[in-house]
Amino acid sequence: MTYNESHIAALLEKQQGAKLKVYTLGKFNLELEGQMIQDNWGRDKAIQLFQFLLLSRNRAALHKEQIIDRLWEDAGTDQDFKVALHGINKTLEPNKKSRGNSQYLIRQGSSYKLNTDLIWIDSMAFEEFIQIGNSMTLENPSLAIVAFQFALGLYEGSFLPNRIYNDWTSMEREKLQLMAVNAMMSLGTLFLDTQPSETLRLAQDALAIDPTWEQAYRLQMQAYLNLGNRPQAIKTFKQCCKVLEIEYGIDPLPETKKVLETIKSL
Repeated sequence: MTYNESHIAALLEKQQGAKLKVYTLGKFNLELEGQMIQDNWGRDKAIQLFQFLLLSRNRAALHKEQIIDRLWEDAGTDQDFKVALHGINKTLEPNKKSRGNSQYLIRQGSSYKLNTDLIWIDSMAFEEFIQIGNSMTLENPSLAIVAFQFALGLYEGSFLPNRIYNDWTSMEREKLQLMAVNAMMSLGTLFLDTQPSETLRLAQDALAIDPTWEQAYRLQMQAYLNLGNRPQAIKTFKQCCKVLEIEYGIDPLPETKKVLETIKSL
């Protein structure tokens, strides 16, 4: 798919106009019609159910039995699901009639999913911005830069940090973290020749997330070289060697050693 500025504008317009905004990166907050939702959920299971539905935002509706088994395993019952669902509806639509349809939850028999057409979710927008950036890196680097910048502006930390010890969140958290680091590398590469200081910052941000990310060391070395700081570039290589030896007992890749050779030859 070929993207243009209108795709970015549409994402920003949705963020601006959505009545319900969900923040999952580095925190968990909901903003409903301009007001942050406080502790109105009742039981924690209502929050868990809503957060689980966030994980399934791009999939078909899930049957409630699938949700109960995945979310609560042996500790969940059909009654727990009903109470949690009521808690979501009461929080998001307190004036909705008890048997009325929810505008934010789509029900298909005994299956449920979020109506993402009406909900802005930071992690969803994050993925969409990165998709634009990845697709446009070669074809339209300027557009890719803008998309990556918007994406990384949304990435304020780990996905649902309040659920870091829940297994059902781990895959999504790791996926989004990997996407963030790769976006930092892509954006840093795009900035390498024109804004090496920004490349350096992005490489350091990536290493703050994963200190063993070897590509970030290479990018950092190249940025220092472009800034005319050979000693710091060499120091970065030594730090890379140290971290990889401690963590994995391995040497840097040939690509990393090649960057060092280039630096030493100058």
